[in-house]
Amino acid sequence: QVQVVESGGAEVQPGGSLRLSCATTESEFKRYNMAWYRQPPGKQREQVAQITTGRSTHYSDSVKGRFTITRDNDLKTLYLQMDNLKPEDTAVYYCNKEWKPWAWGKGTLVTVSS
Repeated sequence: QVQVVESGGAEVQPGGSLRLSCATTESEFKRYNMAWYRQPPGKQREQVAQITTGRSTHYSDSVKGRFTITRDNDLKTLYLQMDNLKPEDTAVYYCNKEWKPWAWGKGTLVTVSS
């Protein structure tokens, strides 16, 4: 069973930056379109960024221009650079492949507060 471990979450002030990482044990990681998701308190999980096997990216309107998704296929790791963070970015962040997701990891908590 593929394991997914997200890390890098923290509490930051508005306008701050964080870099999240998502390490996987999937040997075929490079073959999958990957995505970052988030679940704000009391709300449903939503996709915020996607990266294809060819490294094309897509972002939700709420994070476009502030977040950058990248991948390292050799390390089987997904990243999310988050800049100019806002209080509404507060959420637990998860990563997974887009289609037929693996078992979800525990996520990493990002809190944006002054």
